[in-house]
Amino acid sequence: MIMMTDVFKVYANGTRALKGITFTLGTGEFAFLVGPSGSGKSTIIRLVTGEIAPTDGQLVVNGYDMNRIKMRKMPYLRRTIGVIFQDFRLIDNKTVYENVAFAMRVVGASNKEIRARVPYVLELVGLEYKAKVKPQELSGGEQQRVAVARALVNNPALIIADEPTGNLDPARSLELLMLLQRINELGTTVLVVTHEKPLVDRLSQRVIAIDGGRIISDGMDGYYNYEVE
Repeated sequence: MIMMTDVFKVYANGTRALKGITFTLGTGEFAFLVGPSGSGKSTIIRLVTGEIAPTDGQLVVNGYDMNRIKMRKMPYLRRTIGVIFQDFRLIDNKTVYENVAFAMRVVGASNKEIRARVPYVLELVGLEYKAKVKPQELSGGEQQRVAVARALVNNPALIIADEPTGNLDPARSLELLMLLQRINELGTTVLVVTHEKPLVDRLSQRVIAIDGGRIISDGMDGYYNYEVE
């Protein structure tokens, strides 16, 4: 879960990226985070993943107090979060199986754990028959599903999808969001950062709209009243 209370972020160059952000994303929730370029979306993601710290206000992520977290605790926090990037970030010379297994190896999983978990996750995203294929042999939509599998494989409490449909056509974009919705129904908290209004409109989910470092609406219909630049 994410709990932000009156969070401000001012960068070293003086940019005031966040100006008092308050919202809670509870365990098992699904929400979209929307807003124009420069609105503060990326800053929120960087705060949640521990890349940067708040200037002021309180932030708790999956039980970790981000205002006081020690560096030695950061790897434990990050094991509770799976991040899906727009550009996939797959390893070209590794197979689909190896790409997903790699995410387990970096957190110290055993070979037995990897053999049990990776096939399950690949089946969940519909890629069980592509395990031995390399990324360049896959379509864009399939590559994105590998990225989803990699984010899921360590069984995180929270999935953050950062513009996950930016490189996909409308049909594959909707397919991906439906997959994320299914993952959410299995109990994982999901936060999707996007600017694609038609896709958001297709799913009846909570929408947190941000502009100028402030939340301007938050609810099931927040995006309908907000046009992204």
